[in-house]
Amino acid sequence: MTIPKNPQNIQNLFDTIALKYDFMNNIISLGLQKEVKSKAIRLLDIKPTGEILDACCGTGDLGIIIKSNFPDTKITGIDFSSKMLEIAKNKNSNINFVFGDITKTLFSSGYFDTITMAFGLRNIPDKEKALKELYRILKINGEFLHLDFGKKNVFNLIFDKFTPLFAKIFCKNPEPYKYLINSKKDFPSPDELIKFFETFGFKLKTRRDFVFGAISAQVFVKI
Repeated sequence: MTIPKNPQNIQNLFDTIALKYDFMNNIISLGLQKEVKSKAIRLLDIKPTGEILDACCGTGDLGIIIKSNFPDTKITGIDFSSKMLEIAKNKNSNINFVFGDITKTLFSSGYFDTITMAFGLRNIPDKEKALKELYRILKINGEFLHLDFGKKNVFNLIFDKFTPLFAKIFCKNPEPYKYLINSKKDFPSPDELIKFFETFGFKLKTRRDFVFGAISAQVFVKI
């Protein structure tokens, strides 16, 4: 599916797939997606009562995982898909899920101790603006977790092969999943991302690859 990558089109796409999003994620990740997210969260030095932002939160999985392990944290999830947020709010009422654009938020500078983002940056047309905003609202010495696809190995090939098939079986409109496959093909590699993020003032703290490198997590510190 070829669509102009502008905010309105991306917003409409995620609204369209929201109802089946969690179900499809479990199918196409072979049930591994929550385990990978849980392991990625463990890379963070989370303050028990810290302020945490889950950027491009979708249906809220990362925030929910953190809340289950650190119940006294104050978590905000932000996304510009209202349909995704409806599902997130139904899954956990103890997280503050808000509608918004991560490239231009109303949060104060240096507000958050921790920021997470999973499989979101590649869907943002203006990545530079998003990273500048994330840097602004993160505290000095605060941590930023980025999680997305990594090496283009056999597991990525399996994902690309079977995702359209599963989408045809389980979704009324499988076209958005063609976009999701294409969105990762031109996305920078983890090594390229690290260099890119560090141009905005982030400093790599640690990196961990999962599923033989098919998924990669990077934790940065604001310096």
